[in-house]
Amino acid sequence: MDRRVVITGVGMVTPLGLTTEHSWAGVLEGRNGIGPITKFDATGYGGQIAGEVKGFDATQFVARKDVKKMDLHVQYAIAASDDALQMAALDGHYAPERIGTIIGSGIGGLNIIQKFHEVQLRRGPGRVSPFFIPALIVNMATGWVSIRHQLKGPNSSTCTACSTGNHAIGDAFRVIARGEADAMVCGGTEGVVCSLAIDGFSAMRALSSRNQEPERASRPFDAERDGFVLAEGAGLLVLEAEDLARARGATILAEIIGYGTSADAFHISAPSEDGDGAIRVMRGALEDAGLEPQRIDYVNAHGTSTPMGDLSEVRALKAVFGAHAYRLAVSSTKSMMGHLLGAAGGVESAISVLALRDQVLPATINYENPDPECDLDFVPNQARRCEFEHVLSNSFGFGGTNAALVFKRYAG
Repeated sequence: MDRRVVITGVGMVTPLGLTTEHSWAGVLEGRNGIGPITKFDATGYGGQIAGEVKGFDATQFVARKDVKKMDLHVQYAIAASDDALQMAALDGHYAPERIGTIIGSGIGGLNIIQKFHEVQLRRGPGRVSPFFIPALIVNMATGWVSIRHQLKGPNSSTCTACSTGNHAIGDAFRVIARGEADAMVCGGTEGVVCSLAIDGFSAMRALSSRNQEPERASRPFDAERDGFVLAEGAGLLVLEAEDLARARGATILAEIIGYGTSADAFHISAPSEDGDGAIRVMRGALEDAGLEPQRIDYVNAHGTSTPMGDLSEVRALKAVFGAHAYRLAVSSTKSMMGHLLGAAGGVESAISVLALRDQVLPATINYENPDPECDLDFVPNQARRCEFEHVLSNSFGFGGTNAALVFKRYAG
C-alpha cells in the first residue's frame, strides 16, 4: 500500500449552499444554515428546527421521470458527484473500469419508507411503487452515481451511522493505495429531515430543544450546548493516485495520508466518558500517516453539540496530543449547518481539504460561554487565516463506530 493518494475534486450539497462554492463561502463567512423545519408541520414535535437544504431542484441533475425512482439522499449524492467530477476534470483520463465509487448513508431512504408506509395504510396493498425498494436501499447512491458517470471500478457502500462518510473515504483511499483503482468518488449522503426521524431522535433526547433560537441551537463545546440539530446534504471527494493525477496535470487540492478505525464496544449511542474509542481511532490514523501527534495543526472535530459527546472528544484530544492539544486549532463546522449524520464525514472532509487549499481555519460559531472542561482553541466565531500542513478529521457514530482521516497540504 505505497501509492500516494490525492484529492482533485470536492462536491457538496449542504444547508449552506447547493454547490461546493456556495457551501464553502458559507463556512468562511460563519453563516448559519439552521432554521425552522419547512418540510412538514413540526408543531408539537420535540425538535422543530433542522439544517435543511434550501432550493434544491432534483430535475436540474436528474431526468424528471427518474426523480420518482430515487430517495432524496440519492438525489443529493448525484448533485454532489456532478460538482466533484466537474472540479476534478476526469473525463477521458482513465478507463471506466479504473474509476470506482464508495458512497454511504447512515440511514438511507427513511423519507420514502415513511411516504409509502402512509400510502399502504391509506390505500391498502398493491399501491406501493415498484421503485420503492430500489429507491430506499443505502447502496443506491453509489449505484446511481456509477451509472450516471459510467464508473465501472470497485463499487460499494458503507453504513456506519455518523462515521459513514469518513469510512467511505478511508476505504476508497485504501482501494487506490492497493492499486485496485486509479480514481474513486467517495463520501456520504443523507436526506432524513422527516417527521419520523425528528420524532425518533427527540425520543432519544438527542436533539437541541432550542427551537425558538435556531440560529443559536448548534453550539459545539459551548457550556450551554443541549443536543445536536438534524441536517441533510451530501459531501463527496474525488481521490486519485498521485502520480497519475500529476501526470495528467490535475489541480491537486490536498493529499490523504492516514486512516484509522476503531470500536468503542461500550454503548449503542453514548461514547465512553474517557473517550477510549476516539483515542484509539486518532492514534490509528496518525500511525497510518506516519506522523507524531505534534505534526497535526488542525482538527475538524466531530463536535455534535451534545453535552457528553463533545466532552468525551475533548478528553480524547488531550489524551492523544498531550500539551500539544492546547496548541491545536479545533473546530466543529456542525455549528453552522447541524449534524448531517452519514453525510457529516464527507462534508467535513471536503471542508478540511478546502481549508488546507486556502490556508484558513473554519470557525466554531455560537461559541459564547466557555465550558471549563472544553478549554481548547475552538477557533471561536470567526474563520482564521493560518499556515498549516496537517488536518485530522474525526467522525464517531452510534454503535460505537469511529473513523479518522489525516489530510496533508500538497506540496508536489
